[in-house]
Amino acid sequence: MKIPFAQIDAFAARPFEGNQACVMPLAQFLADDVLQAIAAENNVAETAFIVPDGDGSWALRWFTPTVEVPLCGHATLASGHYLYTHGGFAGDEITFVTRQSGELYVSRLSDGRLEMDFPAAKVHPIEIDEAISAAMGATPVEAWGGPTYCAVFESPDVVKNLAPDLGALAALGLADSVWGLGNFGCLALGGEGVDATSRFFAPGSGIPEDPATGSWHTMIAPILAAKTSKTAFECYQAYPGRGAYVGCELVDDRVKLRGSSVTVIEGTFQL
Repeated sequence: MKIPFAQIDAFAARPFEGNQACVMPLAQFLADDVLQAIAAENNVAETAFIVPDGDGSWALRWFTPTVEVPLCGHATLASGHYLYTHGGFAGDEITFVTRQSGELYVSRLSDGRLEMDFPAAKVHPIEIDEAISAAMGATPVEAWGGPTYCAVFESPDVVKNLAPDLGALAALGLADSVWGLGNFGCLALGGEGVDATSRFFAPGSGIPEDPATGSWHTMIAPILAAKTSKTAFECYQAYPGRGAYVGCELVDDRVKLRGSSVTVIEGTFQL
């Protein structure tokens, strides 16, 4: 069996930026263990599998090398890029039907970027967890709960210099959250020309640190809106050696996420 395959740098203006995702179109989903084995073989942050689901609509699932995840922004952006660039789609909007996150929408902007329309995460202030602070190697000034644990630090430099104990973090976090234990967003207001600087550590999902995390920005947008008088933000995810700029805007109970993508490998996966 041969499956079309593309490896795409998402939230990237050029190769070697943003976050890697593999996109693989299928006529129908294969067995779960086969999808997981393919994602492990690809060995990038997420592999997205897309299946036609009607005119302008595709079913979408995302797998890390170890688990299926409920939401993935950068691999959704990569999937939209694949359909517009390689799949011959010329419509105004792509609808992705997902199992745990409802319908997600991707459209093409006049400047060439793609815009994703996702549900905004429900967030609320929570107590600072001392064990998490110890594993992070720094104590935040505040913490927020939502799909995962969010630690807000006093400056972008603190965020950029974090060197957490990933083994300790893997067993910590919000056990009843959507993303489960071992997933952490770290955030500070400000940065060079941006509203916020962040990083995302996900040892609980088999990813020590994620270079560009669209789903995390569905938390960032409502947190920033609660802390400022704004609803539109330019954010920078400060992954060492790569990094990504993510435009995000809170619109009622949705978040618009904007970015570019670049195809770096195109070929066939032989099963």
